[in-house]
Amino acid sequence: MSVDDGFYSIIDYTVDGFDTQRELVDLFAEIQERWVRFYPGYRSARFHVSTDGTRVYNIVHWESEADYRHFVANSDTDGRMAAIRAAVEGVSGTAVARMTGPPTYTVVREVGPGPRLADA
Repeated sequence: MSVDDGFYSIIDYTVDGFDTQRELVDLFAEIQERWVRFYPGYRSARFHVSTDGTRVYNIVHWESEADYRHFVANSDTDGRMAAIRAAVEGVSGTAVARMTGPPTYTVVREVGPGPRLADA
């Protein structure tokens, strides 16, 4: 299995329940559709919710870090950030961002399916 050399932005929110999870995912999906998905190098946005109703992760996949940087430099950041603030404020429950810095990542290792290794 080869390592995916794409670039990721991982947005992490703590929420107060299943309804807030669904609302936040719907609102963030709309933001991807209106503000992000048409930029060169954009691959996808995946939304993960915790099974206990407390977390939402939005994993945005880019072809490369350069594509992501181009998006940041050329997109309407002020408009997109206003849309994100409005989305978070518009949920019926509580949603709090968990990122402490730029939420960007590269994949450095992946373990795929295969035979069980013998004990050493």
